[in-house]
Amino acid sequence: MEIGNIAEFLRDKTIFVTGSTGFLGKIFVEKVLRVQPNVKKLFLLVRADDAEVTKRRLLTDVIAKELFDALREKLGFGFDAFISEQVNPVAGNIVCENLGIENYDLMKELYKEVYIVVNVAATINFYERYDVALNINVLGAKHVMEFAKKCTEMKMLLHVSTGLWC
Repeated sequence: MEIGNIAEFLRDKTIFVTGSTGFLGKIFVEKVLRVQPNVKKLFLLVRADDAEVTKRRLLTDVIAKELFDALREKLGFGFDAFISEQVNPVAGNIVCENLGIENYDLMKELYKEVYIVVNVAATINFYERYDVALNINVLGAKHVMEFAKKCTEMKMLLHVSTGLWC
C-alpha cells in the first residue's frame, strides 16, 4: 500500500493507540497527524491514574517533544487547537482488565467509534523481571485484543512487537 493510499485509509477514522508515550508510539502519532490531519480522532491510552495526570503526561512526554516541531511549524498558532481537537488522552493501563479504563461512557464511545487499534505498548528492557515483562508484553497484548474485539467498527488491529536475535 502506498503512502497516499494509507493516508486516505486513515481519513475520518478513529484510532486507538497504546504505548503513545514510548519511542515508536510518539513517531506513529506524529506521522498520522502530519500525513492525515483529517483523521477523525486519536485516542491515546496513557498509563496514569487520573485524567489530569494523563493529560499532563501526553503534553510533556509526547506533544512537547521536538518530533512535533514540523507539525507545530506547519500549523502555527492553530497547533494547540488542532491537538485538542484530534488527540484524546485516555487514562488506563494495558495490564488491567478493560485496559484500566474506568469511565463507562468513554468505553461505550470507544467501542462504537474505534476503527483501528494500534498496540505499541511494551517493555523493551531485556533485563526486566519476568513477571513484569509477562504482564506488559503478553497479558497486555491479550487485553488489547479483547478490547479490539468489542469495537463494533474495528477493521484493523496492528500489534507491534520486539524481537531479539542471538
